[in-house]
Amino acid sequence: MGCGKSTVGKRLASKLGLHFIDLDRYIESKYGRTIPEQFEDVGEAGFREREHEAVNDVCTLYDNVLVSTGGGAPCFFDNMKKMMDAGVTVYLKMTPMALASRLKGARKSRPLLKDKTQEELVEFIEKTLEGREPYYELARIVVSALSIDVDGLVNRIYHTVK
Repeated sequence: MGCGKSTVGKRLASKLGLHFIDLDRYIESKYGRTIPEQFEDVGEAGFREREHEAVNDVCTLYDNVLVSTGGGAPCFFDNMKKMMDAGVTVYLKMTPMALASRLKGARKSRPLLKDKTQEELVEFIEKTLEGREPYYELARIVVSALSIDVDGLVNRIYHTVK
């Protein structure tokens, strides 16, 4: 959620010679609706089912891909296990304050954040990370994304994977 997964993922995929799939874009393409529209259509539970199907798809139908997931994807059903079984998982770790700073301008496009004040955003991120970090910490590679630029992150992950 706001840590740069898609940006880092695209560059890392290119450097590794892999195809890149953004799971949210995959879901949008499959259902012909944006993520916020899908949250409105089927609610969070319905969206998580669709997300789970998409994780199954990319883990079984594709080879040689790098997949960027939404922040909640690893935390529902058996998604994290499935991703870990399919390949290398990476957690780009950031503090709640850093995430809130990066997300403050993107609230309208993120269904779980759209009506929150800055203070509520920080509280929401803290609480959300508290529940999600046990899943995130299972990743094979955990890297702080705080004071490193995108190219630095890409290089650090690249050399860890290679």
